[in-house]
Amino acid sequence: MKFKRIKNIFDLKDRVIVLTGSAGLLGTQYAHILSDAGANLVLVDTNVKKNKELQKQIYKKFQTNPICLDVDITSKKEVKKMASTIIKKFGRIDGLINNAFLNHAKNQSKDGVNSFETFPIEMWNKALELNLTGVFLCCQEIGKIMVQQKTGVIVNVSSIYGMSGADQRIYGESNLNSPVSYAASKGGIINLTRYLAAYWNKKNIRVNTLTLGGVQDNSYQSKNFIKKYSEKTILGRMAKKDEYEGAMLFLLSDASSYMTGSNLVIDGGWTAW
Repeated sequence: MKFKRIKNIFDLKDRVIVLTGSAGLLGTQYAHILSDAGANLVLVDTNVKKNKELQKQIYKKFQTNPICLDVDITSKKEVKKMASTIIKKFGRIDGLINNAFLNHAKNQSKDGVNSFETFPIEMWNKALELNLTGVFLCCQEIGKIMVQQKTGVIVNVSSIYGMSGADQRIYGESNLNSPVSYAASKGGIINLTRYLAAYWNKKNIRVNTLTLGGVQDNSYQSKNFIKKYSEKTILGRMAKKDEYEGAMLFLLSDASSYMTGSNLVIDGGWTAW
């Protein structure tokens, strides 16, 4: 009997994978592990400086063929242009990672806007536009290409707060509590995944969700918040920024070839009790 070797089922050599939010904390981690597996990445981020630095790092370290694009994923016109640019460059798109999102807790905690009763409609619209509509547009335009190719893999990134209500007891006066727009958009992503997996049945397009727990980031998280959050997890700590790499590689590679419409939850046991 012939068995697949580990290096073969995780091999992404020459596969073209689009990664939105590539210049962020986790985006850079995904970029490195997927490039190490041989993928040619399309790095999509509006932070042009950091994205170009990432492109240089990847090319030097892995000798793959990454490109970086400055794209507003909430614009249908720009997403269509992005897809066209990628096809002209590579001729195909093998994978899409919808990783970009608006991080209210990090960017807006000082504004005191986390109260539901006074939450601004402008922030609601902005968050849903990026966190959900952007994912919809990328799936729509790149999905068209995958249908024509008769192959493709999509990974939508969600959060434990798309599955469960935020435990208000751990936040106190920190203003780090992710607001209602984050919960609604991340919950929507999980069912969008199921919808697309079912819609593209027998088209050889796999669509899955990767649901993440909190990542420790000392640049804006207080010691008290980290302590209280950690006490809520079975493992007793927040995630390190590199601990989702293996899961992302699994979902993009042939190691998950019989998996679609699923939600892979990596949260240190947060949702297990």
